[in-house]
Amino acid sequence: MQSLEQLKPIALLFLRVALGVVFISHGYPKLFAHPKDMMPFFEHVGLPGYFVYLAGVIEFFGGSILILGLFTRIAGSLIAIEMCVALWKVHFPMGPITVTKNYEFPLVLCAAAFTLATVGAGMISVDHLIFGGGRKAPRKTKAIE
Repeated sequence: MQSLEQLKPIALLFLRVALGVVFISHGYPKLFAHPKDMMPFFEHVGLPGYFVYLAGVIEFFGGSILILGLFTRIAGSLIAIEMCVALWKVHFPMGPITVTKNYEFPLVLCAAAFTLATVGAGMISVDHLIFGGGRKAPRKTKAIE
């Protein structure tokens, strides 16, 4: 088990890169390819059309900074929230039979993003370079007698 423990930094790097690539590939068309073509879909599911740009920014730039491991907890939180909205507004209204076939991908993305938001980027990241290994242990103070 100790050898697996030593692989945590690589596992977090792999998770960040995989998640980042997925979100960049989904965010790019929303921002740069054909956002106006996607607006009717957003409106159809009950969201304002301009949310295509918000989703594109969260996905493209959130995915990019996840790969770097920069502000990972913030990016992971925003992506997890976006995936919760996608599940709620797009996948769950389709009904119980359809849900079992369509919700898996956004659910896994939400869980992975939430994991990064709570655990952090790990040692192989810009976050670790800038902010260090996390919180330092509190200083012990001498009790006054």
